[in-house]
Amino acid sequence: MSIIDNRKAFHDYFIEDKYEAGLVLEGWEVKAIRAGRANIKESYVVIRGTEIVIVGMHITPLESASTHIHPDPTRTRKLLLHAEEIAKLIGKVERAGYALVPLDLHYTKGRVKATVGLAKGKKQFDKRETEKERDWVREKARLVRAKV
Repeated sequence: MSIIDNRKAFHDYFIEDKYEAGLVLEGWEVKAIRAGRANIKESYVVIRGTEIVIVGMHITPLESASTHIHPDPTRTRKLLLHAEEIAKLIGKVERAGYALVPLDLHYTKGRVKATVGLAKGKKQFDKRETEKERDWVREKARLVRAKV
């Protein structure tokens, strides 16, 4: 069950591969995500040493958050992946020129997970080509619907 999608990532990048990662979250963050108060549009994934972290993910705290905790909405959050997956991602990002992009947040067995995409950047003409193709598919569907 998807919570938030990053549609901008599919516009800006060719997604080569997808990985499901757990997130290290605090209690107030989980409650806020369940309330739909998260945003991953401007976030990105960075490799720091042997850890993978998500930077810039904004989680707006609830008004009913605890008074003894001072929430930081854009703090850096660690992603949980297997060591082999991390090693593979580090190799691809450093050698092959790929980027890691958060694609969505979703629930798996009641836990909040993030889908991270191994992506290559699109050039401006690639973006225009994708948009033309999408318009053509829409127009084709409209023509078929009009004939029936």
